[in-house]
Amino acid sequence: MSEPTAANPSPSPAPSAVSGIADPGPLGLAGFAMTTMALSLWNANIYPAAVSSAVALALAYGGGAQLLAGMWEFKRGNTFAATAFSSYGAFWLAFWYLAEHILPTAKPADVPSIVGTFLVGWTLFTFYMAIAALRVNGAVLAVFVLLTIAFVLLTIGNYRSNLTCVHWGGYIGLATAGAAWYTSFAGVANSTFGKPIIPVWPLNG
Repeated sequence: MSEPTAANPSPSPAPSAVSGIADPGPLGLAGFAMTTMALSLWNANIYPAAVSSAVALALAYGGGAQLLAGMWEFKRGNTFAATAFSSYGAFWLAFWYLAEHILPTAKPADVPSIVGTFLVGWTLFTFYMAIAALRVNGAVLAVFVLLTIAFVLLTIGNYRSNLTCVHWGGYIGLATAGAAWYTSFAGVANSTFGKPIIPVWPLNG
């Protein structure tokens, strides 16, 4: 069995199942981090124009690259990472479609309910993934706990048209992006140097 890494933290099965496949976790985390940062800059009202960057990134990096990372995780036998990356890749692709094709034609009065309903399911999904992350490592757990809080705030903020909640969701989203980038960096650096130089705080040992 292979050893867990920062972004691919649960042990993979037989070496033959992962032969020739590099750890896709850092790629998936980087795609998630960059797209989340751009959207959170808009949600926090720090840089509203960043929403255009978020929509573009959602299609190519947050969506496309992350979905590919999830498929490779299935090949490696990592159920947690495969489910997470595939799902959040789909989240960003759905966000792109929502932003480009649904919201522009929706009635303004319907937008809070549309966005709130879109977010509530992802809040529930992220919550139970955070529970599963208790058996991964501290870095991954931090990403999921922060993301759960961000989704709760954004869901409430959109349903109630409460800008304060939305802005705070953006701030927590920025923290989430930072945690995801750290975890991605740890995966790349530890793999490149061939030893754990960046701590991820294992929880399952």
